[in-house]
Amino acid sequence: MRERAAGLILRFSDDHLWVRADGERTTIGLSESGQRSLGGIIAAELPEVGEELEQGEPFGELESTRTVQELIAPVTGIVSAVNVDLEGTPGLVNEDPYHDGWLVEVELRDEKELDDLMGADEYEEFVEQQEQEE
Repeated sequence: MRERAAGLILRFSDDHLWVRADGERTTIGLSESGQRSLGGIIAAELPEVGEELEQGEPFGELESTRTVQELIAPVTGIVSAVNVDLEGTPGLVNEDPYHDGWLVEVELRDEKELDDLMGADEYEEFVEQQEQEE
């Protein structure tokens, strides 16, 4: 599973979003498993810089060739950057979900929220269990 091979310390939500905290900069994206289940991403609706994300609340959506997926904030914070490259090339989420295909950066309000997310091993088990249930 590429979630581990990415060489980054990531945390994961059960909505298949990843979070990478690097000091005050926290980046959020869609996991490899999440993008694979959605299929080809054709549009991304993301918040504006300065908007506040609230953990567990919707903050945007991804439209794919199969469906539209609402994005649920894995952490609370203020959006400090949005991946504007996704406006013209939303398929970056499919091509490179852990680097060029990131969604937003946020200024994390409470680092303890990261503890609510899964580590790579736990996330791999979660994905395997979901695949078995389908």
